[in-house]
Amino acid sequence: MIYLQFLGTALVIIWAGGHLARNGDILGEKIGLGRSWVGVVLLAATTSLPELFTGFGATALSALPDIAVGDVLGSCMFNLLILSLMDAIQPEPLSARAYRGHALSIGFGLLLLGITGLGLLASPRLPALGWIGIYSPLLIGVYFIAMRVIFTHEQRRRARETKEVAETLEYGEVSVRSAGVRYGAAAVVVVAAALWLPQLGAELARQTGLGEAFVGVLFVAIVTSLPEIAVSIAAVRIGAPDLAIGNVLGSNLFNLLILGLDDVFYRQGPLLTGVETSHAVSLFAIVTMNALFLIGLTYRVITKRFVVAWDTGAIAVVYAVAIGLTYLLTG
Repeated sequence: MIYLQFLGTALVIIWAGGHLARNGDILGEKIGLGRSWVGVVLLAATTSLPELFTGFGATALSALPDIAVGDVLGSCMFNLLILSLMDAIQPEPLSARAYRGHALSIGFGLLLLGITGLGLLASPRLPALGWIGIYSPLLIGVYFIAMRVIFTHEQRRRARETKEVAETLEYGEVSVRSAGVRYGAAAVVVVAAALWLPQLGAELARQTGLGEAFVGVLFVAIVTSLPEIAVSIAAVRIGAPDLAIGNVLGSNLFNLLILGLDDVFYRQGPLLTGVETSHAVSLFAIVTMNALFLIGLTYRVITKRFVVAWDTGAIAVVYAVAIGLTYLLTG
């Protein structure tokens, strides 16, 4: 029964996430933003709504810190695995077609991961701001600095170009009001489904005997990342890989912002103080996966010998190893 509930929640999130993505793209076009910026900020925020409200439910309503942290870090891992899926459905290596400016998002992501790692490993010895860990304001502040820097970079890039290559979608027949109403309705559905996930995750952990950290990293993280899958695969199929990559990397930045917000919601003390140390496996895996894609983005292999290029193939291997290690440490 619990698996059917998980499946039903997943289908609802896929359906609503698709509507969020399309109407978010429409709103981005109507207010004059390019696809790269839409992917990093607007689509990333909309497709990360499940993680946001799952984290709120797990911390403020259910006091399940391992579910909240596992969901954030597991979603970051799974989002990077989506790069492998995108690479597999096209003939050329994904990194060869990608805009090198994505390195800026990767760099800020690694900075946020460093702050998170410090909090995870040294939280009991770090000073706190009331019930909030000192690392959480840093996560929130660095995220908004990153958005400002990336926005400025994109503005300069667009100013140098007469036309943005990836800008091919047109929604002339749809009004801003109509898109906004549909966007809001889909967001409500996603929020309602996401608030149910922490309880499902805790019950799944109880019935299967698996730890909450493992359930958060695997099951809850995959379900809350379904909107990213739908958006990214669709973007690649219409010839807009930068929109898809921006969505993946931007979602990871937003997820780490969510981690800081979850600490604010969690009133029992600093969030990372009371969670399992096995989350460090996910953290190290995310750093490694980011590094692999950054190398591929810089080196730019022109052809691939297998279904996926070496960089996204290695990303998939790291994901599998991390899931296996998390299971062994929490099982």
